Amino acid sequence: MNNDVVVAISDLRKEYADSVALNGVSLTVRAGEAVAVMGPSGSGKSTLLNMIAGLDRPTSGSVVVHGTDLGSLDETGLALFRRRGIGMIFQFFNLLDDLSALDNVALAAQLTGTPASQARKRALELFGELGISNRRNVYPARLSGGERQRVAVARALMNRPALLLADEPTGALDSRSGEQVMDLLLDLNQIGQTLLLVTHDERLATRCASRVVEVVDGRIAREQSLERTS
Repeated sequence: MNNDVVVAISDLRKEYADSVALNGVSLTVRAGEAVAVMGPSGSGKSTLLNMIAGLDRPTSGSVVVHGTDLGSLDETGLALFRRRGIGMIFQFFNLLDDLSALDNVALAAQLTGTPASQARKRALELFGELGISNRRNVYPARLSGGERQRVAVARALMNRPALLLADEPTGALDSRSGEQVMDLLLDLNQIGQTLLLVTHDERLATRCASRVVEVVDGRIAREQSLERTS
């Protein structure tokens, strides 16, 4: 596979007992791209994200991420690959309430075997880069929505993933916090981070993505390259 291809999906199909969520989807994401996946509720876009993350397995077809065919991995292998190669940002943050912001982030590296001191050093670097150093010892319940999402972004970046996946990353935020997260994602992409965003938010897509993929009824209905707004 070409070295600049981060995601290669071929003829992907996912069937459930009473429905077909994906029906012959093929998609390529290259290094440094920011791709927004859009579509109505139930169209299959979240299922597609889960397949790329190795959280669910296809009925047929293949998903290759950074040169690794996810179909060749068992559940333990998939979990390890996710921790090392994929960063994930969720709509509702998924932070651990009983850990400080810094410990939430450092844990992502410790789970891959990184010594605690190194993990903490990397986490502190990210907190500085994301402008939340003064919130490092605060617990999630005392953070604003925008701060929690920045902590979640730091956690996703801990292991320097080849691919950053974001599932409705501004969906639970107010307008101001949403704008801050959009700026952050755009900045990350501009320094080379490959992004794949699932979103209903057209502002997020036009602000941060270089390409929009529209999914309808389990198929890719349209792809469009974008000139990003400033």
